[in-house]
Amino acid sequence: MTQRLIAIVEDEDFLRDNYREALERYGFATRGYASRSEAESALSGPLPDLVIIDVGLGNEPEGGFELCRALRQRSSSLPIIFLTARDSDLDAVSGLRLGADDYLTKDISNQHLLARILALFRRIEAVREPEARDAPLRIGRIELEPDTMQVRWQDAPVALTVTEFWMVHCLLERPGHVKSRARLMEAASLVVDETTVTSHIKRIRRKFEAIDPSFDRLETVHGAGYRWHPDGAGAT
Repeated sequence: MTQRLIAIVEDEDFLRDNYREALERYGFATRGYASRSEAESALSGPLPDLVIIDVGLGNEPEGGFELCRALRQRSSSLPIIFLTARDSDLDAVSGLRLGADDYLTKDISNQHLLARILALFRRIEAVREPEARDAPLRIGRIELEPDTMQVRWQDAPVALTVTEFWMVHCLLERPGHVKSRARLMEAASLVVDETTVTSHIKRIRRKFEAIDPSFDRLETVHGAGYRWHPDGAGAT
């Protein structure tokens, strides 16, 4: 198996080296960057398999957000995790709205960080399994191709992150049935609060609405969760 490369963007040398050492012990290759500009320059070519970003980078309090935005413009499927001391709900929601797959605080252990990274890679590997490779899922105007994690609405591509893809995939497993926030978190290998799930759902809706302003297939069922209405069912 090809060694996975993880880029770590952290302005504190001790923490950056600590993360790199922990991940390299597990068998990952790593690269470390101390600033947004250094990371953007180094990542202008081939992208790594995962990027871990601090929000505040040097004299840029939101340099990590800017880096995430730039990386998302290049790739909708690049796994991105924020790892930061900033633990406010506003910062977490902001990071997820920019397209991060996860938002973690620095008080977690290296073992917890590793578990979240492995969960993210498992979601990517799952769509490459042979049994899923020739089984695109088409329901009405939406089509999912699990082997490439591509989603199309009315034949137009929808650029979903890894986390967003698995949430939509979960909803489409049984169209018309309500999926709780807990079930969506399980499908996306997330351990977060309801606010975080809501942020992902809002971002998914916006992406479909950008293609089709009349999009209404994804319904919020207050107090219960969410469901995907097949064409003709009528969302409320």
